[in-house]
Amino acid sequence: MPVRLLVVADTHLPMRAKALPPEVLAELEACDGVVHAGDWVDEATLDLLEARAPFLLGCAGNNDGPGLHRRLPEVARREIEGVRLAVVHETGAATGRELRMDARFPDLDLLVFGHSHIPWDSTTPDGLRLLNPGSPTDRRRQPRRTYGVLELDAGRVDWTLHRLPA
Repeated sequence: MPVRLLVVADTHLPMRAKALPPEVLAELEACDGVVHAGDWVDEATLDLLEARAPFLLGCAGNNDGPGLHRRLPEVARREIEGVRLAVVHETGAATGRELRMDARFPDLDLLVFGHSHIPWDSTTPDGLRLLNPGSPTDRRRQPRRTYGVLELDAGRVDWTLHRLPA
């Protein structure tokens, strides 16, 4: 049975925004779970997503304090619909990313990451899919704030990147 996941990273609340955008919260209601790739900044966002999502797969980021690091791992893993998935905050420089992630995560089908605020979708030489949803609250040098939706079904991965209004 297909599983639909809201995918976010780098929410930086309440520093970059006061709350998650309404579009993200609406998407949350239509999803079976959430993947968050770190830099939450506040524990209230974690509490909100844990309370409203059937399940959450999340990791801590470099801007997250001790409370979030106590509650979240550096790397979180889960198999969903035959897809071996993990989430990590930081993967290093874009140059050489695919080869580094192949070496670091040889047992995965899909790796979600954050940190850069730059959407990313690539496949490594070994077939590992790498996805970064950007940030729904802080576009940095990007034209728009973004988030993603994953649909996983019997090993199949469908990815949609959503751009939020300016």
